[in-house]
Amino acid sequence: MPDEFELNKKLFINYIRTEKSLSENTVSSYKNDIEKFFSYLENIKFITGLKNIKEESVTDFLNYLNKSSNKLDRKFSAKSISRFISSLRSFFKYLEAENIIDINPLESIESPKSPRLLPEILSIEEIDELFSLPELNDKLGLRDKALLETLYASGLRVSEAINLEISNIFFEEGFLRVLGKGSKERIVPVGNTALKFITKYIKESRILLKNNKSFNYVFLNFRGSKLSRMGILDIIRKYCLQAGIKKSVHPHTLRHSFATHLLQGGADIRIIQEMLGHSDISSTQIYTHIDKDYLIEVHKSFHPRA
Repeated sequence: MPDEFELNKKLFINYIRTEKSLSENTVSSYKNDIEKFFSYLENIKFITGLKNIKEESVTDFLNYLNKSSNKLDRKFSAKSISRFISSLRSFFKYLEAENIIDINPLESIESPKSPRLLPEILSIEEIDELFSLPELNDKLGLRDKALLETLYASGLRVSEAINLEISNIFFEEGFLRVLGKGSKERIVPVGNTALKFITKYIKESRILLKNNKSFNYVFLNFRGSKLSRMGILDIIRKYCLQAGIKKSVHPHTLRHSFATHLLQGGADIRIIQEMLGHSDISSTQIYTHIDKDYLIEVHKSFHPRA
């Protein structure tokens, strides 16, 4: 990679990590996208200078990603192409702001429209069945019960559950303080049922699991470290298998179910947006589509002439 590319890539990555406080996953995604673009410029287009990158260079790269015969050996979905465009747009905006380039080659390029798939959710009956399965007399079963109740009660992202600390549970007030995407802090209600099992877990189970690797994290694995993303996925899949739930269920499914059930119960979408930690209301509005499906189903089931 030419020195100019490498230097400005490093400066941009440092900028989004320190100034924008983006998560390491997001930083890694930006880095990979930019490196793929630079590799294409250098090896396919023989472009080595930032000021030589034109709109045509970007559109050729996007077309290259769309061809199954490219070196990456696969086509990219509309969602993936949009992510590349977003990464490159941010990078070139940074270069423009730093007066490294005069013209942003992404200025006129639009992201492709991708179909918005409705997320899988569990019914209230499926939630009840799932949550009845953990064995409360077992230290890991009690942990699993507290974890499931917390994910569903507060609509947490899996990363937020993993990093939840005891000091951020306000038992008397009934809320959690969580650190979401971009290190944004928010307050979310947790509810009495989840709090009851969190309290029981901390007193009876966590005390048996904790060691010098536990720090202040709430949910621990059998080694005393905080649970991993895969650890939580395995827990959820285990109980779904026991419950005979055939849906594709993952930790985010409980978050989707949380939002959908609130909407079905009459909660305002702006309040749901706040609880989920969505910066843009459009991210929350997907649940209104689920709710419409629910309303249609209710109409079909109960209206005498439906």
